[in-house]
Amino acid sequence: MTDKSQKDRTVLYVSSILAVLLVAFGLLIPTKMSKVVNAIFAFLTTDFGWLYLLSVAIFVVFIYGIAFSRYGKIKLGKDEDKPEFSNFQWFAMLFGGGMGIGLVFWSIAEPMMHYITPPFGEGGTVEAMRLAMRVTFFHWGIHPWVLYAIGGIALAYFQYRKGLPQLISSAFYPLLGDKVYGPIGKTIDILTVFATFFGVSTSLGLGSSQIATGIQYIWGVKATPGVTSAIIAVITILFTFATVSGLKKAMQYAANIKIWLSVAFMVFIFIFGGSVFILNTFTDAIGAYFQNFIGQTLWMGNVDWLKGWTVFYWAWWLACAPAVGQFVARVSKGRTIRECVVAVTLLPVGFSFIWLAIYGGAAFYLDQLTNGVIQAAVNADYTTALFVTLKQLPLYQITAPLAILLIIACFVALADSTTFVLAMLTCNGDMNPDRKLRGFWGLLEGAVTIMLILVGGKATLQTLQTASIASAFPFLFIMLIMCYSLYKALKKDYALELEKTTHEYVSVEPQVTPEFE
Repeated sequence: MTDKSQKDRTVLYVSSILAVLLVAFGLLIPTKMSKVVNAIFAFLTTDFGWLYLLSVAIFVVFIYGIAFSRYGKIKLGKDEDKPEFSNFQWFAMLFGGGMGIGLVFWSIAEPMMHYITPPFGEGGTVEAMRLAMRVTFFHWGIHPWVLYAIGGIALAYFQYRKGLPQLISSAFYPLLGDKVYGPIGKTIDILTVFATFFGVSTSLGLGSSQIATGIQYIWGVKATPGVTSAIIAVITILFTFATVSGLKKAMQYAANIKIWLSVAFMVFIFIFGGSVFILNTFTDAIGAYFQNFIGQTLWMGNVDWLKGWTVFYWAWWLACAPAVGQFVARVSKGRTIRECVVAVTLLPVGFSFIWLAIYGGAAFYLDQLTNGVIQAAVNADYTTALFVTLKQLPLYQITAPLAILLIIACFVALADSTTFVLAMLTCNGDMNPDRKLRGFWGLLEGAVTIMLILVGGKATLQTLQTASIASAFPFLFIMLIMCYSLYKALKKDYALELEKTTHEYVSVEPQVTPEFE
């Protein structure tokens, strides 16, 4: 790129202005904005629910198709590039950058909610419990990680192998050429920043509300907007400091804390939460998951239920895919496409399945022992599900505060990675963005979230969350086109490598003497 394009701040200015305008509308006319946003989202999920399901199915076929084809050996980088991180560090950062807080939040609440109100059949039965675990595995399984893998591989390929900026728009270079530096490319990048910023801000607000609810449940401190805002301020300081201090040190540290604390909780709950029941649950759920993989992927049997769960999840993962894809690309340099697909779509998924089986299985086991205490708590307030479950286990006075710490660690790891990505996106894909820019996005996320909590409460946050998901609808088409663009580039790359190899073979082949012709 030219010096002029490197210094171009169009994406930064436009995305910042749009963010401020949307926040202003949310604060000044919350009711009207809520109605408009919810109407748009209802239209998209009702009339285009089939498109979400079909598109995600295409993404699954595409990513595994290229991974196990002749293109799978192509490296995300130059042929001589080596991985920057060890396998353990890479796995911990992939999991930390992609998920964590969602699993902590939903690992008990979601299975219980499906158990009470299943997509089909009667609730509160053994079959409803089995179906609840299968559906939860489906929502947190391979499909969301496929979306992350597509974005990550496309970005890493064009950045590290082709020398393009680490921007979503770069993935369209085979189709657009130098136009990716113009209005079309900048529009794609602005949409990416928009969805990422509000995705992080709303997650920060809603997750902080869960922490506040947990503190209220444990210590009786009322979860007022002021308390929630104070929690947001502390978390913002933590992840902004981590982001400003640098990717490698801070993100590895945050990811490692989260992984080890997560493992400790899993072991504890497995031992005291009914290990045999949990193992039975895991075995049954993973078998049902793979047995129904294709059918569940395209199932449209209950449109109203799908709208609130599967389609909502797929829309949310699409909104998160650009940011997480950026992060996956950043830490995957030097890996082959096949290695990256297997690691990104299978390793964190395996960890997630074990997590869900332990937490969900223990919750069902303890719910039976206590005559429905956990089920009743989820019905009353699903944000307390984790703390109610821990209360039925030993050492509650220790595990409850550690659960708060785990949620905070998950938030810091997630917000850390996405704030770093925002800085990259708004400085033309610079892999080491200016620390001031990192600090700007981190503090802006915290400030906006606190303002929304104090003025509008959870309702405004949920409206903005819905708006960010609805605004990510164009990414459905962007990612479909991205798949074609990546395939086109890989096909050309493979042909050039094949031609190069053939030429080298011919050039060193010994000459045949006349007597052997």
